[in-house]
Amino acid sequence: MKNSKIFVYAALALSAFGMQSCLDYDTPGDEFNANQTIVPPVLSSGKADVIEYDKTITDAGVEQACMDLDNSLSTALTGVYGMRGGKEGGAPVSHAYQFCYSLGPDNYVQYFCVPHSDFPYSNFTLRSTYDLCKGSIGGPGSGFAAAKQYIAPLLNEEKIDSVPELKAIFLTLFNYSAIENADLFGPMPYQEFKNLRTKSPFEYNDVQTIYYGVKKNLDDAIACLKYYKDHRSAAYKEQVTNVMYSYLTIVNGLYEKDWQDMDPWIRFANSLKLRMAIHMSGVEPATAKEWAEEAVRDGVIDSPDNEIAVFPAFAGVDHPLVQITDWHDIAIGASFMNLLQNLDHPYMKYLFEKNSIGLAKSPSAVSGSTCPETTPINSVYVGMRNGVTPGQGQAPANNPYAGYSMLNKTYLAQVTPPLYLMKCSEVFFLMAEGALRGWNMNGTPQNFYEQGIRYAALEARTSMNSEYNKLVDDYLNVEAPKNIPYVDPQGLTPDMPSVTKIGVKWNEGDSKETKLEKIITQKYIASFPYSYESWVDLRRVGYPKLFPILGVADSDGTIKAGDPWVQTKENIMRRIPWAADDPQTKEDIANTGIPALGEGATDTQGQHLWWDNGASNF
Repeated sequence: MKNSKIFVYAALALSAFGMQSCLDYDTPGDEFNANQTIVPPVLSSGKADVIEYDKTITDAGVEQACMDLDNSLSTALTGVYGMRGGKEGGAPVSHAYQFCYSLGPDNYVQYFCVPHSDFPYSNFTLRSTYDLCKGSIGGPGSGFAAAKQYIAPLLNEEKIDSVPELKAIFLTLFNYSAIENADLFGPMPYQEFKNLRTKSPFEYNDVQTIYYGVKKNLDDAIACLKYYKDHRSAAYKEQVTNVMYSYLTIVNGLYEKDWQDMDPWIRFANSLKLRMAIHMSGVEPATAKEWAEEAVRDGVIDSPDNEIAVFPAFAGVDHPLVQITDWHDIAIGASFMNLLQNLDHPYMKYLFEKNSIGLAKSPSAVSGSTCPETTPINSVYVGMRNGVTPGQGQAPANNPYAGYSMLNKTYLAQVTPPLYLMKCSEVFFLMAEGALRGWNMNGTPQNFYEQGIRYAALEARTSMNSEYNKLVDDYLNVEAPKNIPYVDPQGLTPDMPSVTKIGVKWNEGDSKETKLEKIITQKYIASFPYSYESWVDLRRVGYPKLFPILGVADSDGTIKAGDPWVQTKENIMRRIPWAADDPQTKEDIANTGIPALGEGATDTQGQHLWWDNGASNF
């Protein structure tokens, strides 16, 4: 297998800082708090984000520094791995991954729905999609918890300043995770976490400050990696490349030129800068344009050869969703599946299973439901409406929702999908939106849009069994949706007409708003199953159009029920509240956290973040 990707592997001992998988809890209230105190193995240098890249470093000096940093580099990679569900020294696994994604944001964007409410081994109940369940609400913060626990200490090591390129790379990875966390929860003690402050009081930085701090770090990291290319000796580069091969493993050649020149890492940093620019385009359009054009001019991820991902298959394990599906802990979201059906997406040909049990119309069926009295086993693709009250238990015989459509776990295991940090399809869609906004992206919205679709498959690029590439040409020419309604085979929710009114094929005569909807809709599909970026887009521009989430009464009261037939930007969850039981953490949140959310802000699900301004898209 020859493939120019970055394989990031390490271990995340979650119990080392008081965190467990949500499915490992023994008592309620043990939920993870992303803002808890950390106990680093080194003291803060005060220079975590200072990269002295132009200092004189001898070949012998860099060799000795790399040797001295061996344990610290291993620990830092533990943090990187933990950003995608790593746990206890292994590759990303089902329990930790589920805690990060499957019980929260995956449902907010309606990729999946949790079919049962009971988690007896964890001693909590998840009543519906927007339930503020204390056993799981903080789970998405575990990725950044790993970064601050295991990467920040390396950034504060004195010896890392003798290998500034490694510091630049790990600082970029830390900041990648910090942006994810800020987009999920909002303000956090970003600067103090980076500098290893271990005791309260913590000062929360607002999201704008975090974005600008990350931008400064990315600029410094890029400058460092460019300096390396032009000024370091061959022996120096060989030593650093050897270390990268040991800790940031790639499959194709150890001494290939692009890695000697750090090109993929420069592209990764620029792609993160572009992602941030798109996020803030509604609140600071001039600055967003400047950042985006700078990133594209400098080079972003533009091919599968420079994508960055964690590859479970490289460690000999399946994607975590294989086991989570086998547990019947997720069903496909009805809105996501209905979208794919209406656009005749390639995934409908191979990625999902039909109903695994026969389904009967419920005696409690709602008035007007057109579902048949019985639906034979393996006869329909059927998703589960997000927000509906789940059943109990994981056995389809006792809980019909556990018999709704799920991933084809056999196919998923065969095609070994990566866990992307940055996928080239996302970058193409980012550039498509930027070009649509009139920014200089060195191409047209149509060109970037179509490339994004071509590289959208979740299958590993090296998979010989990928069905997506056989079907993508026909998909690009879908001119209109099929107008297929959603019908719940139990009749427990009303029939839902399709909300998808756009096709796939690019039409230069469409309005800007329709073009944006097409771009974000295809970006949403391409991002599957990574939900964090899709949730940003849903809050930011209101696309893709999805079914309204039911059961908002299970939320904290700040989400409107809205029109039962149309989901709008006003009736979706805007952020994850801080799940804090510790009195000092509560005090820090009250003193600096909530004020950092903005004037009149509240620590609620309905609170808008800085970039989520609710304004028109153009």
